[in-house]
Amino acid sequence: MNIPDHNKNAWDKYVTERIRWSIPVSKEEIENAKNGNWAIVLTPVQPVPHSWFPEFKGQKILGLASGGGQQGPILAALGAEVTIFDNSENQLNQDRKLSKEFNLNIKTVQGDMKDLGVFPDDSFDLVFNPCSVVFAESLKPIWEECFRVLKPNGILMTGLINPVTFQLAQDEQPFKLVYTQPYSDLHSLPKEKLDELIKNQEALEFGHSLTDQIGGQLSAGFLITDFYEDYWGDQQLIDKYLPSFFASRGVKKS
Repeated sequence: MNIPDHNKNAWDKYVTERIRWSIPVSKEEIENAKNGNWAIVLTPVQPVPHSWFPEFKGQKILGLASGGGQQGPILAALGAEVTIFDNSENQLNQDRKLSKEFNLNIKTVQGDMKDLGVFPDDSFDLVFNPCSVVFAESLKPIWEECFRVLKPNGILMTGLINPVTFQLAQDEQPFKLVYTQPYSDLHSLPKEKLDELIKNQEALEFGHSLTDQIGGQLSAGFLITDFYEDYWGDQQLIDKYLPSFFASRGVKKS
């Protein structure tokens, strides 16, 4: 099964359904960003600390699997040169619309996040990757490509998912530890559940180990300089028990 193609079609559908992660920021948010009042997320709730970012003016930023018109327009309004790379044409269209409407410096490129071959080495000052590697089957090529396209001392910010959340059967109360790690919809779910996801054009997810998520960044050459955890924002019962998300800030040291 071609996972990138399936998930591309799923995200094209999600945009038509107007799920949370496909709704662009407002005119007010863009105007506020131009005046220095802004917030963007890598995970559902907690804004990324402003201290994680370099000065924006003239910075070349890659929004990796970051379509939807949520982060790119804010970063562009702050003065950065933004490229949004995403597999979903409909998600990219959200950024294109805002870029045209508000005359923002945003380019869009469609593609699979594990292959950034359209970009030369040392192309970007910052890679901003909101919680999306969950839709990729393997993380090693993603971290290696991020390292390659970043300039020396470039920054990688990424949102990640606590793998424990995938091991729990969350539709049962109390929670049961059911699935082994690493988890994948493709190989962990019973056939009837997987068939239902595919039939309904739902994106397929992969619960990567901490070794692959954090250790993989370190193996690619990144120095992790900061880290925080986050929750669903009381949207899920699991918030009572543990944070489902975390974000990391890495620097390319060479």
